[in-house]
Amino acid sequence: MWWTNASNLRGLVGDGRYRDRLIALLSQASPRDCAAIGLGCERRIDRPCREPQTCSRPPVEGPAADAPEFRIGPIPGACSSFVDCWRGTGLHVEFTSDDRHRAVHLKDKTEKVGVWVDGVPLPEDAWLDVSGYWVDDRFYVVQAAGPEDHPEQELAMGHLGCRVLAVVIHDVQQATTRMIVPDATETWTDPCVRLDGGTWRLYADGATAEAGRPARLFPAVPPSV
Repeated sequence: MWWTNASNLRGLVGDGRYRDRLIALLSQASPRDCAAIGLGCERRIDRPCREPQTCSRPPVEGPAADAPEFRIGPIPGACSSFVDCWRGTGLHVEFTSDDRHRAVHLKDKTEKVGVWVDGVPLPEDAWLDVSGYWVDDRFYVVQAAGPEDHPEQELAMGHLGCRVLAVVIHDVQQATTRMIVPDATETWTDPCVRLDGGTWRLYADGATAEAGRPARLFPAVPPSV
């Protein structure tokens, strides 16, 4: 009801209270819940789930090794990711492979995206991307707009609207968030991270990732934690 009756509820409680309640509900939702309310999924993001009778069923039990890391339906247990692209909210929900954790992206009226991981908000002063990705079912990674005063910063196409980007990493085990920002000598145009044991390898773009040339190495968990 809180999703399907959005227009009426916004009028009754206001945009802020509506958003807060929607985030609280989605932060406890399962993939089956998202399929049941009709969100678009990885298979067809341009329309609601067409087979909720299948996707809202419990996942098939079996050895963990047989479970797909990323599900694309229709399948019992539903998809691993859901996107709404027809109501203008920019809603995106991304689950870990075991469905224990989820990240929720939601646009506001200014087109700025807020991100909540298990209900914990990521930095509200950062301009965050419309989607992100999980690493080892523990860390959620999302790109963010880089520093405005960076010498290479300029306007660019895309949601973030700038050429030089930063990276935000949220650790669900520690409930901590880090924003990794390029300095004046670093130009990160499409930054991504890979976990190598207990070390993050941050790459400036896809080409340097493919070549195995990290721009930075840093501990996955800061020593003080």
